[in-house]
Amino acid sequence: MTITKNSIATLHYTLKDDAGEILDIADENNPFLYMHGVGGMIPGLEKALENKAAGDNVVVSVPPAEAYGERNPNLTQDVSREMFSAVDDEEMVVGAQFQAQTDEGVEVITVAAIEGDVIKIDGNHPMAGETLHFDVTILEIRDATEEEISHGHPHGPGGHQH
Repeated sequence: MTITKNSIATLHYTLKDDAGEILDIADENNPFLYMHGVGGMIPGLEKALENKAAGDNVVVSVPPAEAYGERNPNLTQDVSREMFSAVDDEEMVVGAQFQAQTDEGVEVITVAAIEGDVIKIDGNHPMAGETLHFDVTILEIRDATEEEISHGHPHGPGGHQH
């Protein structure tokens, strides 16, 4: 069986940036499940996994355009510390992430800088502008269930559970 639309793949992977720093790992303790062809995976990695089989190892570098996009300078802005009045000072640090309601729904914003009472926030995805280097091992492939297809994501261990 190979990875095609609506198949569920279980993966181990290591994700590194251009500097070789590890950004994420999915291993025996935390395998990654995804449903192919439904938009739950960055396009460049999904393309590389298409038609691969269990046991295959895929090493691929995904440019920003096929991952989280280029950085958009319009997604950064300075806001008053008062906007974060519910956040304790020890939690208000560069790199802290918060959920914010925007016109596009809930987005994650990152604190990019703190200058006194001015907080620079960044709405770019933390990996925007990065070329992502994946080393993936495909462990298992199965057909999605009707319920998974209707929900658009895998269920069970490593997937979304109700």
